[in-house]
Amino acid sequence: MAATMVEKTGGVKVDLRVSGTKVYLGDDEMVLNLSKYERDDPVHIDIGLNARGFLTFGVSDRYAVQIDIPGREYELVDSGELDENGSPRMKKVAQPFSMNNVTITLWGRPAEADNMNDEGGEDDE
Repeated sequence: MAATMVEKTGGVKVDLRVSGTKVYLGDDEMVLNLSKYERDDPVHIDIGLNARGFLTFGVSDRYAVQIDIPGREYELVDSGELDENGSPRMKKVAQPFSMNNVTITLWGRPAEADNMNDEGGEDDE
């Protein structure tokens, strides 16, 4: 199972690795178990980079990653019971979460943004 990856812009992207339903961003700075974010309605997650280069939830100084998880899918199955008219009573059963339905959009940043030191300034070395 693999999420759809979209490169929105050129430039250097945040390191990203997918393992099962988890997405690891940066040098394991942020880990999201996407199955925990699935809801009945679609979910959109923005991950940004702030001025110091830290990953943040939501938009900060610039986009880094956007994750789109579609609404949960259900299947109607026979409950084994009959309604008052003698017809089979159906129940909704949630389908298992699938990374195949997830879209991850990566935003690039200029290469010079990688030359920031720990203090947030330019690296002279």
